[in-house]
Amino acid sequence: MTPRNALHPGRELGPGYEVIEHLARSNVLDVYDAWSHERGCRVAVKTPTPARLNDRKTVNALLREGRILGVLTHPHIVRAYEVLREPRPAVVLETLSGETVAHLVHRRRRRLSAAELGMLGVHLASAVGYLHGQGLLHLDLKPSNIVAERGKAKVIDMGVARSPGRAPAEVGTWCYMAPEQARGGKLTPAADVWGAGGVLYEAATGECAFDDDYDYPQLHRRADRVSLLRPRLPAQLRRIIDACLEPDPEARPSVRELAAACEEAAGLPASERRLGRG
Repeated sequence: MTPRNALHPGRELGPGYEVIEHLARSNVLDVYDAWSHERGCRVAVKTPTPARLNDRKTVNALLREGRILGVLTHPHIVRAYEVLREPRPAVVLETLSGETVAHLVHRRRRRLSAAELGMLGVHLASAVGYLHGQGLLHLDLKPSNIVAERGKAKVIDMGVARSPGRAPAEVGTWCYMAPEQARGGKLTPAADVWGAGGVLYEAATGECAFDDDYDYPQLHRRADRVSLLRPRLPAQLRRIIDACLEPDPEARPSVRELAAACEEAAGLPASERRLGRG
């Protein structure tokens, strides 16, 4: 059902962008399927909801996300084509035709195989390794922010991305934050290793590692071991996922170590393993 005040099919989102249909609404953003007359293809357009069009914080965050995505070029990160300011602020993105890992796991009730988990981990490690090389942390890796299609995964939503360093508490999504994100403090690439581990954990077990009824359970307990929930997964894969969710950032594996374990789990021949080298 189309939300109240959403733009209807045929309306113009911006010069050369025509609404096909409304796709989703969050607390602050609408997402539309649209047609780009210039490119001759469908695109996804994110724009503030009508109630947030004049909210400076929402607008600035969206435009910042668009600027970040506009300079990133990686096969496992969604592409931004354009940032619009008139007649409404918006970010134009490539259309992704797959499904989120969240939908795959929870709606279709699928637990990924070892090879599928390995390849998902390879793609996540590749994406976050690239981001870290660009001086950015994603900080919101979760199954609903990963779109998968035909064995290829893409990371979306750079809404809370920032440079490593000190950050306020609660940057990210509460049940997927690394403990240091939840409490506030210095953030490093280890926070994204935690996020990748959380995605792999949920894809492996069908359960969120920290989805309790009280706030920030990751500050009070460890995740249940993958070994208990998927004992037949390869031992190295189980160990690396568990290690990603270590409370101490220093105890987590590096992105390269995560990549190496996932390349092996994916069944890649040694001659084709690249991310875990060095």
